[in-house]
Amino acid sequence: MNDVEKFLAHAVALERDAARRYEDLAASMGTDGNAELRAFFARMAHFSRLHLAEAQARAGWRTLPELAADEFEWPDGIPPETADWAGVDPMMAPADALALALDSERRGHAFYAAIAAISPDPEVRALAGEFAAEEAQHVAELEKLAAAAAR
Repeated sequence: MNDVEKFLAHAVALERDAARRYEDLAASMGTDGNAELRAFFARMAHFSRLHLAEAQARAGWRTLPELAADEFEWPDGIPPETADWAGVDPMMAPADALALALDSERRGHAFYAAIAAISPDPEVRALAGEFAAEEAQHVAELEKLAAAAAR
């Protein structure tokens, strides 16, 4: 990806979708009665909304393109953080919810990291690197929670 506006349009879509998915997981954990995970997923939804706002703010004076679904350059043709989200349900086990969220964050991190590594545009590389670093923090946090839940 070699266009800042197009990259930011992808980031906006990815983070908007991630916030919705985390809200779904928070609701699922609320149904399950797991207050700790509900709060965690609600916090992750908040972080996704912050990343969304950051992507929108980075656009600044730029006009982001309104991409049709088939114009996005997603790996495997679908947004990386929503690849396996069809399995969210109110009776989902906490370990399954964590695994789903971890896989999602790993995909998001890989998406941004790949762009940071291969984009010919230095501004896109820098922005993607920043977003990849934020996603790496989410991955680390989820790995810690998943390891604690496995004990």
